[in-house]
Amino acid sequence: MNREEILEKSRKENKNQDVYEQEVLKQSQAWSAFVMVILALVFWLVQIYSGGGINYGFWALVFASNMTTFWVKYIKLRHRHELVFAIMYTAAVLLMSVCHIYKLVTAPAAA
Repeated sequence: MNREEILEKSRKENKNQDVYEQEVLKQSQAWSAFVMVILALVFWLVQIYSGGGINYGFWALVFASNMTTFWVKYIKLRHRHELVFAIMYTAAVLLMSVCHIYKLVTAPAAA
């Protein structure tokens, strides 16, 4: 097998995406999730400090991003730890969503 055949086979396997580019994309997504959680934490602390209580819907959205990432990784890679994290994030999303909806339904109507 010559060099051109090997390169062509690699292009087909990687669907014309550079391996380095895929690694950079993976790292950028990880950093994006990290920054999102840090920003959410800052907003959460400011909201609690200012007397605004907890916005559970906000946390449901933050956890939903990580939940989706872990479900996709599990479906593609079938690693057990991806499934464990996917289930944990799904539980967090469901819990935060239920708390948010409950808080909305039971809150007194604004006049």
